[in-house]
Amino acid sequence: MPPPKKPTALHLIEGTGRKDRMNPSEPKPKVEIPEAPKHLSKEARAEWDRITPLLEKQGLVTHLDRAALAMYCTAWGDHVKAQNMIRKHGTVEKTSNGNLIQSPYVSMSNHAMEIARKLLATFGMTPADRSKVSAAPKVPDAPGAKDKGRFFK
Repeated sequence: MPPPKKPTALHLIEGTGRKDRMNPSEPKPKVEIPEAPKHLSKEARAEWDRITPLLEKQGLVTHLDRAALAMYCTAWGDHVKAQNMIRKHGTVEKTSNGNLIQSPYVSMSNHAMEIARKLLATFGMTPADRSKVSAAPKVPDAPGAKDKGRFFK
């Protein structure tokens, strides 16, 4: 099975946009910060509040991105919680037999970081991933404009 077609915006961002790769009827959602889910932990919500304005400014977030952002922020929150436990209890624990083992919080932190890293790439939030993204800054809507919230190069 061939890989799925890339979205038009991704071709434009990567500089590989050609007519045969464009989908003129592809949805173009308005750039906006979605409402934060209520289930986010304190740490996850703090990351949501920090990152969403930055993504909006770069034109990289829409209401459709709510779930992906929530997953990223949740992974970040889990990482922070695990790191706090590591600081409190250390990276090694003693078993009931007296053997030393790695703290489960180390694995939890590592797993959360891996999930967060994959989701960071989705939004171009690492230096390597940013090099692949060339999003246009948000253009203020002109009075009476039909394409409110859209971007152009």
